[in-house]
Amino acid sequence: MNLALDIGNTRIKWGLYDHGRMTEHGMAGAGELAEVCSSHAWQRGILCATGAYSPADLGKEAHRVHIVTHRSRLPIALDYATPDTLGADRIAAACGAWAAHPGCNCLIVDAGTCITIDFVDSGGTYRGGAILPGLAMKFRALHTFTAKLPLLDNIDAQNAILTGRSTRESIQAGVVTATRLAVQGFANQYRKAYGDLHVMLTGGDAETLWGTGLLDIDNCTIHPWLVLNGLNEILNANEE
Repeated sequence: MNLALDIGNTRIKWGLYDHGRMTEHGMAGAGELAEVCSSHAWQRGILCATGAYSPADLGKEAHRVHIVTHRSRLPIALDYATPDTLGADRIAAACGAWAAHPGCNCLIVDAGTCITIDFVDSGGTYRGGAILPGLAMKFRALHTFTAKLPLLDNIDAQNAILTGRSTRESIQAGVVTATRLAVQGFANQYRKAYGDLHVMLTGGDAETLWGTGLLDIDNCTIHPWLVLNGLNEILNANEE
């Protein structure tokens, strides 16, 4: 049994895998890593982290956990100028996309604290991508860098309208529409450059963006556990 751990900026996602099939999954708070590790039966573990953590948080199980870096054995090739700066979650998502659609061009949109856009070509090579602010970051920036705009702490992005008729609605319309058009634009540009393309949407805000009903992207699907699936693929590639 494999345990995959994705430590983000706000939460931990975990999944248990038996012969390549996810059998159990869940989420935990940022300080609950040791509890996740100790409360499940597993033989091998793997971890990627964009949020803060300490190897000591793994407790006595640390020796059984592979920490993903660009030096890990991967099922894909990396064509990136600064691989040591490439986030392990982006590597894992790319591996998950390749496992889901081998031999195809894949564009991964990971809508979390930041939104990352990553491209894996049909030959199984990761080519790079883009990083832009996520929904919550954009809302916070409008409040932080202005004198009067409010911080929207109850984001109703799924019901955002195109033309805001109040300041609150205008902020939501601007943030959600800008994000939608950015994601849509990236997908269209990659499709123009590379032809057939699978667009895979994941991350904490994936359902929110999808639920607006405004994403107009051909061949786009949601994959909530894409990073975990990729971690399991990497772990299998690094099996001794």
